[in-house]
Amino acid sequence: MRNMSFALTTDQIRNGSKTVTRRAGWLHLKPGDMLRPVKKCMGLKPGDKIEPLRAPLRVVSVRREPLRWLTDSVFGDDECKREGFPDMTPAEFVAMFCATHKGCTPETDVTRIEFEYVG
Repeated sequence: MRNMSFALTTDQIRNGSKTVTRRAGWLHLKPGDMLRPVKKCMGLKPGDKIEPLRAPLRVVSVRREPLRWLTDSVFGDDECKREGFPDMTPAEFVAMFCATHKGCTPETDVTRIEFEYVG
């Protein structure tokens, strides 16, 4: 089972309010895959340990889409909520995503991963 980091949305994973995540990569995922949600899994200092956040997640759906679809779609507000940011507008979410992912623009294709909580 692969680890997936949720450093920016740790609380949302712990309280179960996040059901969708967007990633720059993760092209190999398919529905049914299991992921272990962790706080951080890259850039750990010597002696640091991976911190699981809760029971595994099951991937429900995976698709590639331009990040700007959040601002182009009538579903953008709902997607922000599902991402764990209910108070953000789609434009604010896209700007935050681009700011935290080097080289990303609203035109960049990202992987939209929908998941469910298991156990």
